[in-house]
Amino acid sequence: MVYEFSKSKKMYDEAKEYIAGGISSQIRINDPAKIPMFFTHAKGSKMWDVDGNEYIDYIQGMGPNLFGHSPDFISDLVKKEMDRGYVLAGQFDKEIEIAKMALELIPIKNATARFAISGTEIDQLLFRVMRGYTKKNKIVKFEGHYHGWMDSVNYSVHPPLDLAGDENSPNPIPESTGMDINTSKNLIICEWNDEEKIENVFNKHSDDIAGVITEPILGNTNCILPKKGYLEKVKSLCETHDALLAFDEVITGFRVAAGGAQELLKITPHIATYAKSMAGGFPMSMIVGEKQIMEEIGNGNVYHGGSFNSNIMSTAATYATLKYLQDSKATFYENLNKKGEFMMKSLKSVSKSLDSDLHVQGVGSLLSISFTNKEEIINWRDHAKNCDENKYSLFAYEMLKNGIRLSSNGRMHISSAHTQEDLEKTISSTEKVLSKI
Repeated sequence: MVYEFSKSKKMYDEAKEYIAGGISSQIRINDPAKIPMFFTHAKGSKMWDVDGNEYIDYIQGMGPNLFGHSPDFISDLVKKEMDRGYVLAGQFDKEIEIAKMALELIPIKNATARFAISGTEIDQLLFRVMRGYTKKNKIVKFEGHYHGWMDSVNYSVHPPLDLAGDENSPNPIPESTGMDINTSKNLIICEWNDEEKIENVFNKHSDDIAGVITEPILGNTNCILPKKGYLEKVKSLCETHDALLAFDEVITGFRVAAGGAQELLKITPHIATYAKSMAGGFPMSMIVGEKQIMEEIGNGNVYHGGSFNSNIMSTAATYATLKYLQDSKATFYENLNKKGEFMMKSLKSVSKSLDSDLHVQGVGSLLSISFTNKEEIINWRDHAKNCDENKYSLFAYEMLKNGIRLSSNGRMHISSAHTQEDLEKTISSTEKVLSKI
């Protein structure tokens, strides 16, 4: 089958006449097809575009589709619950039920939750709570980590090394024009996975630090695991200096384990945020923290609102997701992680057999492909110095023409809907493409 994208190209040209840039999220401009693709439908592990091409999809909505596209058990409950209304601007029973289930699965003890819609906004609430609780203003944010696109934190996600500054005192590099540069004054940028550097930050700024936010597993750069003892060191520094440790589990929550990265890494923060996988593809986000911290929201000192918060459809999807995970978490994650482990092992084997520099790292169903001769990538600067992004773009384009849809940033999300046949076709396509490029 010859994969062509002429209809997507035509629709993209039309979209640009009516939609700014022709897209509704900026990352889509970097689609491996070299144009933003248009799709007709998706189900399970597969997607179909307007040109009639079928793909095995590993983007899976950038992570939310833990069970693949539109799983029946979520769709059925959402359709049923919609008869109750859409947006109530009030509370209802399932909101309590999903909070109970989430708190049973998440390792933070003596905690409460609050719900919103997107990962970006829930991280904004996180910063407000951290500052409100500690009565301090500065937040430590690491290079290569992403916590949403708002001005207050959208710095140094992918900073060019010629602008990033000294690794011991990095510059805050905005990811967009139009940002209020004054917001950088309350951010401290630090290199991740280096105990000495975070210790130096606290030695210099301890009286001003409200908290540290980190992806506990760096999903936005190579799916990097923290070095042994690193997160424990960060938590110890926070507690010594009356600051809070926050985990951004928007990617890892309910994906790498039922209890997210906290369960996998056996360390709990004081507060954490979630989105993506928790509603199986519907917009939903959540903040969970120790009760004495969350009381800042509860008593109204920290303001939080939203018309669409705990809407019927997202709440129903979250209920279906969490109930499914609660009832089958042992076998579900065992089977899901086996698929990821098979994929990583097989990709490494193909790369080695062809003497390729294709590199894969990650954990369970969350993994990342890059091209480097390094055995392991440990942080953003390591990635920027050693990974060939142009080669990855070529690889992803050729994989797309072989019916395999990969993300532009290298991150793969394996779902429970991916079959052994899907995985084996992906491996054989990888071998074919690597031989070509």
